[in-house]
Amino acid sequence: MTSLKEKHTFKIIFKIIFYTSLLAIVAAVGLFAYYAKSAPQLYQSKLQNGGGASIYLDNGKFLTTLGSEKRIYLHQDEIPQTLKDAVVSIEDKRFYKEPLGVDPIRTAKSLLSNIKHGHITAGGSSITQQLIKLSFFSTSSSDRTIKRKAQEAWLAMKASRSFSKDQILTYYMNKVYMNYNVYGIGSASKFYYNKKPSELDLSQTALLAGMPNAPTIFDPYKYPEQATYRRNLVLDAMLKNSKITHDQYIQAKKENIKEGLTYNHPLQSKSSRINDPYIKEVITEIKQKGFDPYNDSLKVTINLNQDLQNEIYKLVNEGKVHFTNDKMQVGGTVLDPQNGHVLAIIGGRKLPKVEFGLDRAVQTTRSSGSTIKPLLDYAPAIQYKNWSTGRILSDTPYFYPGSTILVNNWDNGFKGNMTMRYALEQSRNVPAVKTLSDVGLKRAKKFVAPMGINITKNAGLSVGLGADVSSLQLAGAYGALATLGTYHKPQFISKISTVDGDTYRYDVSGERVMSASTAYMITDMLKGVIKSGSGTQAQIPGLIQAGKTGTVKYSDEELRQYPSYNDTPKDSWFVGYTPQDVVSIWTGYDNLKDGKISGEGENSAQALYKAIMEYIYKEKTKDKTIDWKMPDSVVKQKGELYVIGHEPKEKKKKKANKNSSKKEREHVGQEEQDINNSSVQRSSQSEQNQNSHRVYRRVIRGSQRTRDDTQTQDYSQTQRQNYDDNQTSRSSSSRNVTQNAPNTSQSSRESNENSNLEFYKYYN
Repeated sequence: MTSLKEKHTFKIIFKIIFYTSLLAIVAAVGLFAYYAKSAPQLYQSKLQNGGGASIYLDNGKFLTTLGSEKRIYLHQDEIPQTLKDAVVSIEDKRFYKEPLGVDPIRTAKSLLSNIKHGHITAGGSSITQQLIKLSFFSTSSSDRTIKRKAQEAWLAMKASRSFSKDQILTYYMNKVYMNYNVYGIGSASKFYYNKKPSELDLSQTALLAGMPNAPTIFDPYKYPEQATYRRNLVLDAMLKNSKITHDQYIQAKKENIKEGLTYNHPLQSKSSRINDPYIKEVITEIKQKGFDPYNDSLKVTINLNQDLQNEIYKLVNEGKVHFTNDKMQVGGTVLDPQNGHVLAIIGGRKLPKVEFGLDRAVQTTRSSGSTIKPLLDYAPAIQYKNWSTGRILSDTPYFYPGSTILVNNWDNGFKGNMTMRYALEQSRNVPAVKTLSDVGLKRAKKFVAPMGINITKNAGLSVGLGADVSSLQLAGAYGALATLGTYHKPQFISKISTVDGDTYRYDVSGERVMSASTAYMITDMLKGVIKSGSGTQAQIPGLIQAGKTGTVKYSDEELRQYPSYNDTPKDSWFVGYTPQDVVSIWTGYDNLKDGKISGEGENSAQALYKAIMEYIYKEKTKDKTIDWKMPDSVVKQKGELYVIGHEPKEKKKKKANKNSSKKEREHVGQEEQDINNSSVQRSSQSEQNQNSHRVYRRVIRGSQRTRDDTQTQDYSQTQRQNYDDNQTSRSSSSRNVTQNAPNTSQSSRESNENSNLEFYKYYN
């Protein structure tokens, strides 16, 4: 009885499994058919042509195809049998036995692994499927979907019916990416060994056959150990498949992986050299967006202004802008602040003809100098504390809190009390550091982060005088000033179209990162930098513009090695902008031994900026006078700007009439006398500040402090005295002292050190 029940139960279970499996198979076939129906059309030209991205300008003009200049196409009769055996052994040993173009065994193993993990983790692709993927689909891991694998398999089956195995293998060998922007094994044979494939020995053949799996990792120049490992895997597979003898195997494994490598590669054309840094960043951006620029068949539209790119190349390489010597380098970015489009970049000058070399426009290992001040120091003070451009700041001896390190100005002197406008125009260091301290470094870091500037966690207040950023990052951040508060992330690519017909557009509306009042007030002060401050060399007649200089000082250790570098800048910057364009320039040397910035080189950053802006506005002269409109949130009083609601209120002076009591008249008179006494005290204190310069002449430098901007104004002793006299004159008049100035509290450190400043915070 029990036996019958067990048999009945077994039959039920068997039927359930059978029908479930049948249903799953039917569903799988149906899903496969559904996906296959939407697969791209199979064309021989797509299989035969090289993969990779085709680059176009925004006007539709074709620029280049990645790798096209280095492709050497191999025909079937040019591929030696040893190379075929090596590729098949390591990539798809059952290739010649696959009637449908897929490997059922590898596919089954892959399917089990993918089911186990719940998503695509392992590939079971045959050589035919890999050819289909390189020809029609993205190689991004995000595109490794069930739909895509089904379409690959369907097209692989169609290809197997349409082309011979040798044809498919030939197409595959000519399409694979081999690093250094080189496509195809024929091209790689020339690049790495300067030989034809038929001239390679077994070890060299095995390496090239194994590289397509991960060409960057198995680079024999940079990673010889990994390359050796991969070559040996290929030799193992060839021996196992009886394609080589044991003696051949032993001899090939003994060969040094660098045997026969060539280090002299074909030179770039001039047009390639001009666009090289830009295309390098395009490739990086394509990868960041999830595509493979070398294997995915893409149409990429970029934001390059070719005429501008050509002009900048000429400016720095053909003597139009002067540098100290040929080893002095440059990095620069031109940006449209309204949309973030990178219009042009320069990655260096007088460079060797090496493809995709160091792009100094995006390097982040150099300090920005004072170009960071408007963003990190003063903008947060306006944004969070509603400071005015006329805020009184103190330029007196000041040590970094908790240290014996004195904050130095560019002239190793101090100028006493001054407005925030004057401090920024003349790029005084002490007021900038004190402002950053007042705002709070943590708060300032959060302020600049949305603008693409990331300040390290261990940074101290000295970062207010220089942060490690690139010209690209500064161009983007200053772009937020140019748009009165809206930041657009710098973009090299406008759109990408795939072979499937999908188009991805990358223009964004931007993000508001500061108030319009903050951006306008900073911009208004930076206009003065060019008009009468540290950036007068960048002046262009008739052009409304704003900008900031920046220079960096050598560390004590560097000066001990090169004492003649004293009093010269290590790095020199200029970042300037109009409502329509931002230009960010760095100049300096790659290595200390290459020289120092001197002579005409000290003005190279400003000179290059000026030349670029003059070229841009040569054809659009009407745009030169476009100015920023003052927001309703800003008010102007006697030459200074205030956030509305925080401007000083004019206090009407009471008139003593005949009916006034004697006590009231005496009170008013005493009030005026107190103000005059305070003015005398401040005048005396100003003289004391000047005398204190001698006391604090001892300068204790940090490991590498920022030397501020080389002053273009001649501040003689007479001019300095005139400035102090002007302060005293203003202070002596009670009508020019704001009695009810808002936000007069200072941090405890500043109030203890500069209590004499608390009597007045604004000039009217």
